[in-house]
Amino acid sequence: MKLWGGRFQKDENKLMEDFNSSLPFDKRLYKQDIIGSLAHVEMLNKSGILTDEEKSQIIGGLSSILEDIEAGKLLIEGNYEDIHSFMEVNLIERIGEVGKKLHTSRSRNDQVAVDMRLFAKENGQMLAEMMGELMETTKTLADNNCHIMPGYTHLQRAQVVTFKQHMMAYYSMFRRDKQRLENAVELMDESPLGCGALAGTTHSIDRSYTAEKLGFKKPVDNFMDGVSDRDYLLEMLSAFSIIMMHLSRLSEELIIWSSQEFRFVQIDDAYATGSSIMPQKKNPDAAELIRGKTGRVYGALMGMLTVMKGIPLAYNKDMQEDKQQYFDALDTVISCISIMNEMLKTLKVNADVLRGAVKAGFLNATEVADYLVTKGVAFRDAHKIVGEIVLLCESKGVAIEDLSLEELNGVSPNFTDDIYDFIEYEKVFEKGIKKELL
Repeated sequence: MKLWGGRFQKDENKLMEDFNSSLPFDKRLYKQDIIGSLAHVEMLNKSGILTDEEKSQIIGGLSSILEDIEAGKLLIEGNYEDIHSFMEVNLIERIGEVGKKLHTSRSRNDQVAVDMRLFAKENGQMLAEMMGELMETTKTLADNNCHIMPGYTHLQRAQVVTFKQHMMAYYSMFRRDKQRLENAVELMDESPLGCGALAGTTHSIDRSYTAEKLGFKKPVDNFMDGVSDRDYLLEMLSAFSIIMMHLSRLSEELIIWSSQEFRFVQIDDAYATGSSIMPQKKNPDAAELIRGKTGRVYGALMGMLTVMKGIPLAYNKDMQEDKQQYFDALDTVISCISIMNEMLKTLKVNADVLRGAVKAGFLNATEVADYLVTKGVAFRDAHKIVGEIVLLCESKGVAIEDLSLEELNGVSPNFTDDIYDFIEYEKVFEKGIKKELL
């Protein structure tokens, strides 16, 4: 049974039927669809459109459908155009003719819009909580590992930092990720129920009532906007993409840091795999998969933008393509946040290796320049002097702190014995705003 057909003289082609059906994926919205319908029925009764008895029958029918689906007694399958058709046909089969009154003052256009907003609101809030948990895990890892290590620019050793500072950079990124999700949820917190196909209804319904019943702040301001835009999904997909970008960057570092060349960290065996041919291998597959899955979330965002870019108002069937992209991206980001959180909880940091790596790469060169500035040397001149000192060190195969005072004064007369204390790696953090790195 279809929810339309009166003006058609031919049956729908089977190929078209299959091509047009969204039930295989929008069945995921069954709970939101029933919740929206229950609020709609309550409002129709309040508005005098349904009697108390009709309301009771429809609510009973919808509730029994929900119970049967969740108990596994009713499978969401069959020759239905979408989840809305499935629900309405099953309702009519259960309670008879009164079920046909459910769709009064409603279109599938506002029905699916409210379903998607309810769904996206719920998982947006859930993901924000997950990001909060990831933030706490990251902070715990940082607080427990305030070890000095090389900081990098261009993947070249740059200045001495702490592992804590490095991880707290990701903490800050994750905090903004959480805020973006919360902002997206706030923006979508308006109910499109009652917008109809695009122009509302001649019935005196109460959109504010259904908005409140469904937990929205208010109804949407414009009927056509309510049914024809999916910018709230684009906001979510954008937030997902930025989350994945941050997770991918951290994954890249974990992959590099866990390599034999670095050995900065050890990924727990539970989040690594081996090789079918090389017995010694321990591969950071969890981190690699996060890095790889980032592209598919980006693809969902780009796909959704492309779907929406040329659609005239109001609803068009193109918009059916929003769900698979959104659902896949959602599932991907949930799994990636979850695995990263667990991987960080079990990550082992090799403090001795980090500390030993600081010695190479002239990580205190900038501090030498800062030292010369305290002696009255202009920074640009100090920069040139330190560059010459680095060349001298490279020719001798030593670090800056290994040069004698005589050798340093051979480059510039501004050095005294206090230079060595000034550029000692651990004491660097006692000076200026570097105290904030601890």
